[in-house]
Amino acid sequence: MVRRIDVTGAGGVRLAAWEFADPPKNRETERTPGVLLLHGLMGRASHWASTARWLSERHRAVALDQRGHGQSGKPPEAAYTREAYVEDAEAALEQLGLAPTVLIGHAMGALTAWQLAAKRPDLVCGLIICDMRASALGAASQREWEDWFKAWPVPFATLADVRKWFGEDDPWVERPNPSRGAFYAEVMHESEDGWRPVFEPEQMLKSRQTWVYDAHWEELAQVRCPALVVRGLDGELGRAESQEMVRVLPSGQYAEVAEAGHLVHYDQPEAWRAAIEPFLDGVLAP
Repeated sequence: MVRRIDVTGAGGVRLAAWEFADPPKNRETERTPGVLLLHGLMGRASHWASTARWLSERHRAVALDQRGHGQSGKPPEAAYTREAYVEDAEAALEQLGLAPTVLIGHAMGALTAWQLAAKRPDLVCGLIICDMRASALGAASQREWEDWFKAWPVPFATLADVRKWFGEDDPWVERPNPSRGAFYAEVMHESEDGWRPVFEPEQMLKSRQTWVYDAHWEELAQVRCPALVVRGLDGELGRAESQEMVRVLPSGQYAEVAEAGHLVHYDQPEAWRAAIEPFLDGVLAP
């Protein structure tokens, strides 16, 4: 069962939230916190389907298509600021009745998660940060992304072409990575002239520029709930920075996933679940 729930975000933007399985029906589950899953800049809620189904064996787990992504609203005049993303997640928690919740975020979604945890500690009882840096990435990083978007050979003729380009031919790919190709195939839709992304690249760049120039250590230090920092050994978050993030967090823990890149939960779903399960058992215990 896949169920869509429409919620209203900041400024009235329509957001699509998704349950990928029925939560177990028992009193014990009703007393435990829910889980809200937040994808990254290039993601959508469906990238969390495997994790959400696994979580739903014991808890209510909901994945959110954030503004500009998936099947949520993409109004060109809407704000794509940090504040808007955080307020969207806050509104979703309240409208879905998930609080107190465990927030699980990947990349940009992880930043949204820890900013919300710092802002509204009453809504968040646990936090999992997946492969997101707290340090500023800078102007050079933003220019690299601008050039990368320009390099996409859109429209793609077929989904197989999407998988091949992002899994093999993309200059950012060091070695063939089928899971990366599958990840990007999931954010494409068929248009009259071929396959194009479901988001507007300009909006993604606008979203990214609202956080890429700044460091986010101060907000990280304001998180009061238990928090787990997870990195893929071949991902974008280095060991030294991840361990400093754990130190800065008032109640931080660390886990790593071998043979995983930036898309940790998508590259190695079983190892990802094994890495986060002990933390979840502690936070979500009835």
